[in-house]
Amino acid sequence: MTLESNNGTTPVSSDEFFAAVRELRLAGRWERALRLLEAAVPDGPAAHARIARAAAEVALEQDWFAGTDTAAERITDAEKAFPDGDWDVAFLRLRHTYGRLLLVDGSLLRGPDGKDPESLDALLRRARELHDDAPDEVRRGWAAHYLGLITDNHFADAASATAHYAAALRAGESGPDDLLAREALRHLGGQDHDAGAYDRALDRWRRATALGAGQGTVPGTLSQHLVLAVLARDTGDEAGARALATEIVRWAEAIGATRLAAQATGFLAEAAPTTPPAEDDN
Repeated sequence: MTLESNNGTTPVSSDEFFAAVRELRLAGRWERALRLLEAAVPDGPAAHARIARAAAEVALEQDWFAGTDTAAERITDAEKAFPDGDWDVAFLRLRHTYGRLLLVDGSLLRGPDGKDPESLDALLRRARELHDDAPDEVRRGWAAHYLGLITDNHFADAASATAHYAAALRAGESGPDDLLAREALRHLGGQDHDAGAYDRALDRWRRATALGAGQGTVPGTLSQHLVLAVLARDTGDEAGARALATEIVRWAEAIGATRLAAQATGFLAEAAPTTPPAEDDN
């Protein structure tokens, strides 16, 4: 792997290169991550495929937080780069489809109303296939997490989702994969919150916040602070909730996470629901 510069090309370790791209992606520096990927000169088809996959992952997260619409094309490019198939690319496609089906008339909508039943059934089947075909326990945990998200947010079956989230948490903690554990804790905490178990929700959401921050996920940590603001409001600390949400708006706007900024702004206007948003924000 080499990188293009004004002085020609410079050799770079593939592992270090993709680690840098990952850190930029998690930090919300999506455009910088994509520019770095575009500057790379692959030394063969395998490196080209890894670049295409990484670009698709960056675009997917930018679409979610910033409201752009580039992931579909990037994922198609990655699928072409892996003509024999690739589990990670297939999982990106699943994540993209999950997020696309959440949007109904431009708004995030939980439950099956207003959604095509056949598309939802196909999404659930694909998640099960990826779970069964996962090459390792961490990936199986990620597939389990999405089985929970799909069951919870598209089929409104929170009770069945709990076991999937719990399986994801076990995989994240044993892997270890702190981002997977964070996602599972976030959604298990959401179920605690909905059941009125605020102390348990607070414990899980605080743990999730720390895990995400430890991995450098800036928009994800801001999103996690938003559910903490929800909990503060629900437990009577309106001043604390508003102070936290105000800072979330400021930070989210600064990094271009416009969708997250809009959610926090809605919360400040008391237009947001008192349940945490049904989102994927690792």
